[in-house]
Amino acid sequence: MRAPLRIIGFDADDTLWHNARFFRLTQERLGDLLAPHMGPQLGPVDLEARLLAAERRNLGRYGFGVKGFTLSMIETAIEVTDAQVPASVIADLLEAGREMLDHPIELLPHARAAVQAAAGHARVVLITKGDLLHQERKLAQSGLGDLFDAVEIVSEKTPAVYARVFGRHGGAEAGLMVGDSMRSDVVAAIEAGAWGVHVPHGTPWAIEQAATPATHPRFRTLPDLSGLHPLLMRIAGG
Repeated sequence: MRAPLRIIGFDADDTLWHNARFFRLTQERLGDLLAPHMGPQLGPVDLEARLLAAERRNLGRYGFGVKGFTLSMIETAIEVTDAQVPASVIADLLEAGREMLDHPIELLPHARAAVQAAAGHARVVLITKGDLLHQERKLAQSGLGDLFDAVEIVSEKTPAVYARVFGRHGGAEAGLMVGDSMRSDVVAAIEAGAWGVHVPHGTPWAIEQAATPATHPRFRTLPDLSGLHPLLMRIAGG
């Protein structure tokens, strides 16, 4: 017999509210700022690759989020200009990071209704990663905080983390995770024993890409959050 759902987890960034587009806009700003200072052999594609490499190197040090991204931009600026980047450009990059941190929250379509509907099926928990202070601030600004039974802000989403989080609220076999990241929100949750529901949003960050577990019995995909309540009804009905 299928275990009833007892916990439904929601990712935050690019699942409940916009996030990645601000990173893309800031990355474009980085290119504009550095264009006069890079050698002619370096173009936008090279800059993007250098920044991604810096982000990969720095995840273990700075974690996920705007602060680590800002430091990676500065590191990249120093690297691609052979340490000749003007102080004014560094100041502009720091300001860009502050603007990202201060940007108002914009909910994605159906976000509130999806969380409210999920609450009718099981405990609902926000499971997000990134900088603690920034994630707490975004949740407060979203107006969704009162809808969650618990909030889990973690440094990374792995099968072990999901097993621990779901274990506190009913067990992974009775858990379901909803998110836009195939790697962090879907594959890791399924490997922990839970359901993984993929709600894609825009172009995924290279670091968050993973093979789709298309044939796994606990994998589902939705075009947007409006389909979550019908899906939960189907799962509950067996």
